[in-house]
Amino acid sequence: MSLNKAKIGQTFIIVKIEGHEKIRKFLFTLGCFEGESITIISKLAGNYIVNIKDSRYAIDEAMAKSIRLAA
Repeated sequence: MSLNKAKIGQTFIIVKIEGHEKIRKFLFTLGCFEGESITIISKLAGNYIVNIKDSRYAIDEAMAKSIRLAA
């Protein structure tokens, strides 16, 4: 399942980061990589507020689609 289909408030484990190299590198700088937990805080107009390692980040829908989660 990709992050854009996940429910708000639930915590998931990242199993894969897909997409262009630029997107993967950017997400890695946020601490978003395989095995890390991620929580969706809110969804607003195609943007997502996520919690990774006790920090909150805003990502767009393209990035959310590239993050694959354990079901």
